[in-house]
Amino acid sequence: MKHGSTSTPVILRRPQVEARTGLSRSTLYQYIQDGLFPRPVSLGARAVGWLESEVNTWIAARAKAVRPGTAPGR
Repeated sequence: MKHGSTSTPVILRRPQVEARTGLSRSTLYQYIQDGLFPRPVSLGARAVGWLESEVNTWIAARAKAVRPGTAPGR
């Protein structure tokens, strides 16, 4: 199943976000507090998740900052 801009938004839970970004839980929440990472969306009283598109955009921006002039996926 492909996830593009025309498909239904996908919500990632914290373990998935940690796996994709390589960030630990504490670093993830510190980045959110510092405004360096997208804020989670509330899924319920004690559950949050992140929009996959926002996480992907953050990852792409980090890659571009580290390797300016490099296209994503290279």
